[in-house]
Amino acid sequence: MKKITFIYALLLVSGIACKGQISTSLTLYNSEFNWTIVIPEDFNSVSAEEWSRLQNKGEDAVEKTYDAEVTNQVKTIFVFKSGDFNYLESNQQPYDVSVDGNYLETCKQIKEILFETFRTQMPNAKIDTLSAVETISGLEFQKFRVDIDMPNGMKFTSLLYSRLFGKKEFSVNMMYVEASKGQQMLDAWRNSKFE
Repeated sequence: MKKITFIYALLLVSGIACKGQISTSLTLYNSEFNWTIVIPEDFNSVSAEEWSRLQNKGEDAVEKTYDAEVTNQVKTIFVFKSGDFNYLESNQQPYDVSVDGNYLETCKQIKEILFETFRTQMPNAKIDTLSAVETISGLEFQKFRVDIDMPNGMKFTSLLYSRLFGKKEFSVNMMYVEASKGQQMLDAWRNSKFE
């Protein structure tokens, strides 16, 4: 079976639902990327065990779509949620251009994998995508947005931001059904700082 490198955003196809642990505004600092972000109020931490179950569902969806094995090298930085379907997640994974190839080309391939997985797993949904580059705290990030209109009227949005820091890919993912929660996450991300 062909191997596909797993990007955490693939979890989006998995029917999201986890229980939280805390509920307060929280400032987080990640020394590896010299990054500070303020998590919005009313977002709860998600346990590693529950996130792992969700991750497995996403991997299964991709494997079924492509009849391929998913290789997961992702290290979670954090996962928070508000309600049942609004998630803010950050992760990192190794990426060496001398081994893994051109990063922008890989980003394009991952976007195609995501789109095809959504299309296959949700054949009756309307799916729109947008790719762009956005500057956050003076750094350029690859941005990929997916908007899904379900036949039952539910609207789901996913935003994936990623970039290389040396030999590591850094990603921030926002997944939501409530536009107000999506805006809170987006504001937190856009106001975050890299030193």
